[in-house]
Amino acid sequence: MPKSKGFRYKSRSILTLPRGVRSGPKPEIYLTEFQPGDKVVIKIDPSVQEGAPHRRYHGRVGEIVGRRGKAYLVNITLGSKLKKLTILPDHLVKWGE
Repeated sequence: MPKSKGFRYKSRSILTLPRGVRSGPKPEIYLTEFQPGDKVVIKIDPSVQEGAPHRRYHGRVGEIVGRRGKAYLVNITLGSKLKKLTILPDHLVKWGE
């Protein structure tokens, strides 16, 4: 049987939290508002699988473009390409905090 290469393939070090920190999403995450033009860092929260970007975007800095439902549209440059991602606020942190 061929080895699976799914969405979370080779992501054990990125998608694990230290011992004693494991808990669900924090309520204050949903109270923070991002405005278009804000710089954010994509920091994947492993306790929330829904709305998480691919692991290649973990640690990248992007710019908020707008909203789509509960999620945010984020522009990221990957090499010379401009990518537009839809990410839930669980996986976003304001840049510089």
